[in-house]
Amino acid sequence: MSAPYPQLSKDLHLSGPGPKRILALDGGGLRGILTLGYLEAIEQLLRQRHGNDPGFRLSDYFDLIAGTSTGAIIAACLALGMSVGEVLEKYQNLGRNVFSRDWLRDGIIRARYNKERLETELKTVFGSDTTLGSDHLRTGLLVMSKRLDTGSPWPMSNNPRGKFYRNTDSTSHWISNADYPLWKVVRASSAAPTFFDPEEITIIEQPGMKPEKGEFVDGGVSPFNNPALQAFLFATLKGYHLDWSSGAENLLLVSVGTGLTDLSNDTTSIAAAGAITALKSLMNDCATLVETMMQWLSTSASSRVIDSECGDLDGDVLGGKPMLTYLRYNMALTKENAISLCPDLALRLGEKLNNISAMDNTETMDLMLAMVRKLAPDSVHDSQFQPRFNLSHA
Repeated sequence: MSAPYPQLSKDLHLSGPGPKRILALDGGGLRGILTLGYLEAIEQLLRQRHGNDPGFRLSDYFDLIAGTSTGAIIAACLALGMSVGEVLEKYQNLGRNVFSRDWLRDGIIRARYNKERLETELKTVFGSDTTLGSDHLRTGLLVMSKRLDTGSPWPMSNNPRGKFYRNTDSTSHWISNADYPLWKVVRASSAAPTFFDPEEITIIEQPGMKPEKGEFVDGGVSPFNNPALQAFLFATLKGYHLDWSSGAENLLLVSVGTGLTDLSNDTTSIAAAGAITALKSLMNDCATLVETMMQWLSTSASSRVIDSECGDLDGDVLGGKPMLTYLRYNMALTKENAISLCPDLALRLGEKLNNISAMDNTETMDLMLAMVRKLAPDSVHDSQFQPRFNLSHA
């Protein structure tokens, strides 16, 4: 029996007719477990809408899946056609294997965690030979990183029409993005400063000369830890060569976060507090700006209050006409919320609960998953996913 929806190739997802659907996944270390909790609810809703086929995947529905850092890991897994359940299992294993603390690493003189351990896990998940241009990717993939040696944000994708996707000039020696190993692209996006050493990717290679290598760090230190705005720009700006039509009826963007946190409860050590807290504060500011821009550009059934002055931007639409339909899912990741939602699990952690918003705390993973599973069914509504964005024949 055929599926009650079209199972498109990657190229048709990227270049076929609209309307188009984008999924954007934030960075946030192990707090990506919250993202997966929301994705469970989204996958279940969309699967039921499309015939309840057990083979249904988010890669069937979304034409582009974008991710930064931990969101890049999840995005790449989904783009390969994994179910959310499969990704969750791999993510939990990866998290516990990678974030095993070596107390000789302080995050100041040496990165806190061993990059080789992360590389091994990513190769296990994605394979050593799978490239960004691989046909194993079932839909569009956009990974946000930052090239540290040039200071440039780098969106890397599998769009065949992209300027740097394939080098067809025999006199030029830059490496095609399509040939970048997928695990390296994801590793580059998740090389969070103080947590992991930067990742090197060979950019230019010509006979008789030393290869030019770019040094990449976590995309979260660009303005796009929440990659929703970059994904929208990627889909609609002519320079990226997707040329998707904007408009609330033409474009749906679903954005999933890794928890809203309160920096006043930050437990960063005094020695590192200045630099790290400043970086976290900047990332929070960028995240708020991205959410403000997305709500200003769109019509949304899930808009949140940005601040006490602007509210949720109800009635404020840039240019008077929304350029997309936008959904955002996130939750408050605080000690108080944990106790309210899952008191038994929360109180069992004792003093460790004070560190719930840390991006590398494996001991709070089960609690975070339980919290989001309590909230997600009440947050993700069938009415938010308008019928015009259904896959054909659904």
